[in-house]
Amino acid sequence: MRSLRIVVTTADAERLRGALVLAAAQAALGGEAAIFLQLDAVALLRAPIAAPQDAAHRAAGLPPLAMLVEEALGLGVAIIACQSGLALSGMTTDDLPATIEIGGPVGFLQQTDDSARLLFA
Repeated sequence: MRSLRIVVTTADAERLRGALVLAAAQAALGGEAAIFLQLDAVALLRAPIAAPQDAAHRAAGLPPLAMLVEEALGLGVAIIACQSGLALSGMTTDDLPATIEIGGPVGFLQQTDDSARLLFA
């Protein structure tokens, strides 16, 4: 199975939600998955993690954004926060869940081989 690598480019919680669902599904099927949150998107991981549509998702029996992050990490999805995004959002590594990795776009792309599926959200 080809690995799945997703780049979230904006601070849009619904784009992150979609990326998390796809990455978790990939991991549940036994594949490798990674999500890179670029620049402003890193702010979506500020505690407490929440999204404007969480109530609607809960009402429909779906998990809120924070639970999706936890589930994806639990399945082995690598979530990488952009170093520049941390600075841009006024955050430090202490503001992130413990298992979130820190990196940059060059490192993320270096780990993305020709067989990987690369998606932008």
